[in-house]
Amino acid sequence: MPTAATDDPPALRRARAARLGGLYAVTPDLTDTADLVARVEAALQGGASAIQYRNKTADAALKLEQASALARVHAARGGLYIVNDDAALAAAVGADGVHLGEDDGGIAAARALLGPDRIVGVSCYDDLGRAETAVAAGADYVAFGSFFASGVKPDARRADVALLGRAATLGVPVVAIGGIDATNAPALERAGAHAVAVISAVFGASDVAAAARAIAGLWRPAGASLPVSAGRR
Repeated sequence: MPTAATDDPPALRRARAARLGGLYAVTPDLTDTADLVARVEAALQGGASAIQYRNKTADAALKLEQASALARVHAARGGLYIVNDDAALAAAVGADGVHLGEDDGGIAAARALLGPDRIVGVSCYDDLGRAETAVAAGADYVAFGSFFASGVKPDARRADVALLGRAATLGVPVVAIGGIDATNAPALERAGAHAVAVISAVFGASDVAAAARAIAGLWRPAGASLPVSAGRR
């Protein structure tokens, strides 16, 4: 019989996912690793609960360098650490998990690479049915959006804010994404988002820590009032 969370991988995975609340800071495409590290440290100082390493323009060598550098930040400063798209890279650097888009492979394949105690998040865009399917397959959190016009993804599908309320039955943390800043984040929190994924409004600010604090300070504690879903594994 398990005697601790470390002996119970699903419990440890749920505990990791429950830490996802408030500001989920997603990195911009930077080539300067030292600059990236400094900005991520500032975002964590400002209260980000999670960091996602995302770089759509870097080659494999730079991605490994940057993901490894952020893993060292994570070890020193804490915060949930997620890698975008690449489960193998997430496993290689010891990240807490991976975030998958619709073209990034399946949950089972990611879990096989990461192990049973790491989390898998899934982009669900404007589609509650996709989210239900993902949770039934073992997703630990889901993300919806774009909720607002996004400079990073100007052609992204748009989601209605009411979708966040309908997603409350999923029993996993729900993340909102797309054009989010300190002025529009409160509406998403009130609608049911557990966290907001933000790139530009945090990492594009002249004072990253202050920008992070302005969003993180709007939130209730991570994992508050989160129902348990029978679909979770």
